[in-house]
Amino acid sequence: MSFSDTDVQGALKNLIDPNTKKDFVSGKSVKNIKVSGSDVSLDILLGYPAKSVWGEIKSMVEAHLKSALPGVGKVEANVSSKVVPHAVQRGVKLVEGVKNIIAVASGKGGVGKSTTAVNLALALAAEGARVGVLDADIYGPSQPTMLGITGQPVSKDGKSMEPMNNHGIQAMSIGFMIAGDDTPMVWRGPMVTQALDQLLHQTRWDNLDYLVVDLPPGTGDIQLTLAQKVPVTGAVIVTTPQDIALMDARKGLKMFEKVGIKIVGIVENMSTHICSKCGHEEHIFGAGGGEKMCADYDVEFLGGLPLDIRIREQADSGNPTVVADPDGNIAKVYKQIARRIAVKVADMAQDHSAAFPKIVVQNT
Repeated sequence: MSFSDTDVQGALKNLIDPNTKKDFVSGKSVKNIKVSGSDVSLDILLGYPAKSVWGEIKSMVEAHLKSALPGVGKVEANVSSKVVPHAVQRGVKLVEGVKNIIAVASGKGGVGKSTTAVNLALALAAEGARVGVLDADIYGPSQPTMLGITGQPVSKDGKSMEPMNNHGIQAMSIGFMIAGDDTPMVWRGPMVTQALDQLLHQTRWDNLDYLVVDLPPGTGDIQLTLAQKVPVTGAVIVTTPQDIALMDARKGLKMFEKVGIKIVGIVENMSTHICSKCGHEEHIFGAGGGEKMCADYDVEFLGGLPLDIRIREQADSGNPTVVADPDGNIAKVYKQIARRIAVKVADMAQDHSAAFPKIVVQNT
């Protein structure tokens, strides 16, 4: 029995991608269908990194086609991912070598924003993406410690800086420029924004799918200026469940809305505490706050992370959880959240700013 491309397309219209919740055809993931007699081969090209689930998707597609196409012979599905640039707020200078910028922010300090940012960056990298981290917290840079990076960046041309590297991701921070961990940055707002602009645009980012920007906490003048200067594809808000943190997280969300930056979703950190002695789980900061905020503002709840001593210990040691225990339950949660972020970004409007019309001059 032979089949046509249309038969294969029709069969896949009933198969839902578990990550996007759309069928593979409407999600434009089905490519290069080839039919040879009763054998079928095709490519599934995902718009988000998902290396850890490629095998699952391959098996799902092949099994579905075998059941949906009676008499089909050999079925071969090749799964891969390709990340493309997406639109940012208008009037902001783009960053060379970077496809998408994800801002990780919080309304207040102490909610684990930087720890969440670095683990999400590492999770995106683990899923097959090219990822960088920009530590935009000029007053309190923590990414050099969390990434276990020491030393200073070098310049090959005297004008730009090479990013620092560890754990497979590129990084830049003002922390690489200062003398010691206890050296304070006694700078006024304009100096901070100028420093960030230089760190962002003078770093030679090498073909990044995502640059995760760890923003300083708060919603003041500095944060607003940074939000207006950094070409952000989307923002992730980190909060904890208690009312005071959620109140400030709402202010952070409103700040991004004011400057035209789309909200990717909300991550609730320290959702539950699991006792290391007996395993008892308790909502010590309250329960359901993140989900309620998402419902109030019609944004996605990306996931909840536990209050676990290992997350703190591993980040402090320069080996965050996603690389310290890549197959552990907490790393799996970070990867799930990272995939949800990537899926949301992939669903945003693509950046066509570089697609200029071709001008042809002819003699008549």
